[in-house]
Amino acid sequence: MALRSEALKDAPVFASATGRPLAPSHIDRVVKRAARAAELENAMNVSAHWFRHSHATHALDEGVPVHLVQATLGHTSLDTTSKYLHVSPDRSSGEVLVKRWSEPF
Repeated sequence: MALRSEALKDAPVFASATGRPLAPSHIDRVVKRAARAAELENAMNVSAHWFRHSHATHALDEGVPVHLVQATLGHTSLDTTSKYLHVSPDRSSGEVLVKRWSEPF
């Protein structure tokens, strides 16, 4: 299964009214403005990259295979993707396995 069709592979995630890709600096300004409007405690540290990082972290936390997250993010090296792996003190591999095996097939 392809992650994105060839037609969409190079399509910008954030586009201007004319359909051209927005500059990363513009996207960061929009994200920071939204963070300030939401009165986030650390609004000035928020960046557009947080969306990418959050997606990868949550996907891995929910059991999405690391090689699929690697492909989704376009990483050539698994070492790069492994930076998104975080160990939560309240989770264990046993917990995930019990959940998986208790679900109906």
